Amino acid sequence: MSVPLSNPLSVVVDSRCLAWGDLVPDAQGLCCSAAVAAFDAAGALSDGAEVSVVLADDEFIQSLNKAWRQQDKPTNVLAFPCEELDQTGDGMRLLGDIVIASGVVRREALGEDKTVGHHMTHMVVHGTLHLLGYDHISDHEAAEMEAFETVALAALGIDDPYLSH
Repeated sequence: MSVPLSNPLSVVVDSRCLAWGDLVPDAQGLCCSAAVAAFDAAGALSDGAEVSVVLADDEFIQSLNKAWRQQDKPTNVLAFPCEELDQTGDGMRLLGDIVIASGVVRREALGEDKTVGHHMTHMVVHGTLHLLGYDHISDHEAAEMEAFETVALAALGIDDPYLSH
C-alpha cells in the first residue's frame, strides 16, 4: 500500500509476515513516520521520492542476505538502493527497498529492553539513510549515520539507541 505524505515522499509498506501485525499494530504508520524523519534528519529533499519497506520474516531476509551479501543468516535490516534513480511515469523517484526481519528485530528489541515498534522504527530510519547514500563502513561514516539516526528517532520521541552500546 502506498501512503502519500505531506511532504512529497511516498512510502510503500508491504507486510509479508503475519507476525508483524501482532508485533507492531501500527507498523505502516511507523514506517512512514520513520522514513520522513530520516529524510528530515539528513536534510535530504524528498521531492517525488518513493521508498519501499518490506516487513518480512527471518527466512525471507536470510535468503536475501545469502544471495546478495553471501551471509547465510538472517539480519535485522537490508537496504537495496536503486542502481539508477528510476523515474516512474508519475514523476516519482524510486530510491529503493528496505527489508526488515520480524524475528531478528523482536529478539534484538527484547535483548535491548526496547519496544519492537521503536526498534522497527530505528531499522526503517537506518535503511532509509542507506537509500540516501549513507553507510557505516568507516568510523567517520558510522558516526555521521548514527548522528542522523539519533536526530530522526528523537523527532519521533524515541531514545538514542546508541547510549547503551
